[in-house]
Parts: sequence; C-alpha cells; structure tokens
Amino acid sequence: MNTNKLYVGNLNYRTTEEKLKEVFSGYGSVVSVKVIEGKGFAFVEMESKDDAQKAKDALDNTDLDGRNVRVDEAKPRESNPRPRSNYSNSRNRF
Repeated sequence: MNTNKLYVGNLNYRTTEEKLKEVFSGYGSVVSVKVIEGKGFAFVEMESKDDAQKAKDALDNTDLDGRNVRVDEAKPRESNPRPRSNYSNSRNRF
C-alpha cells in the first residue's frame, strides 16, 4: 500500500464519522475520518501504511450498518485540465 489514506465506499447514509473511527481503531491509530454527506462514501486516514493495510484487509467487503462496504487505497485527486465555470457557453445560440 502506497498511502495511509483509505476510501470507504457503499456506506449506509446513517454511518457517522464516530462509528467509522471506532471500527477502524481496531486496526491501528486513526488520524482523521471524513464522511462525504449524502454520497455514501468516506475517507479514513490511518497513522501508518501498515495500519491502513491491516484495516483494508480486515474490513473490505464486510457488513457495516447493514451494507457491505468497500475499503480500498484512496487515490490522489486528479486535477481537472478544464476549469469549471458557472458561465454557460450559450451566447452564440441566439
């Protein structure tokens, strides 16, 4: 594993950051937990890569709050080569 940050997917929308911290703490020290509200996934940062690997191996495809969660290495965010804009390119349509 190249990072100590994990992606946790297929979460029950009621799963809290506190619950995730409690579950992942069984496999090492948890540095941070961030649930993405309304999206069904979260990021859990462990203190070490070894802790992250242990948590991934133990928790991937296991039941958490009634859902089989997916635990995987978090991928770095890709920069978008095309900047987003609120401006619509519709000025030439009239």
